[in-house]
Amino acid sequence: MSGWNRLGVVFIGVIVALSITSARQQKKDEEAAVRATVKEYVAARERADATALTGLFTADADQLVSSGEWRRGREELVRGTLASSKSNAGTRTITLKTVRFPAPDVAIADGEYVIGASQTAAARNMWTSFVMVRSQGRWRISAIRNMLPAPPAS
Repeated sequence: MSGWNRLGVVFIGVIVALSITSARQQKKDEEAAVRATVKEYVAARERADATALTGLFTADADQLVSSGEWRRGREELVRGTLASSKSNAGTRTITLKTVRFPAPDVAIADGEYVIGASQTAAARNMWTSFVMVRSQGRWRISAIRNMLPAPPAS
């Protein structure tokens, strides 16, 4: 192989390595943005900030809460979220365990959801899943599913 051919192979190898590194960094950046959106959701909910919550959801967002209630559409979801926070006191925390991207502009984030103990209720430990879509350069929540863990099957 001539010197020029070897140089070409090395050049192509460097380009491929840089592309792989760039793709990995982009995935890390997207995961961080999804995690930040969930943090914004929890913070806006704790502040009872309807405007901030509204900006986090897609227009057709929906939520299935642990009681089995469906909230469909951004307005109903925000209204229900604020009412639930008011009637179920306790600090909410969501600790995401996984974030994956089944399509370029779609993310699924799963994690532990805890409503801390209050003066009137014991702590509630649940699971939550968020489906998010990237719209206008920003991740927005399209669906939330909250679940009470069931005991393992025997």
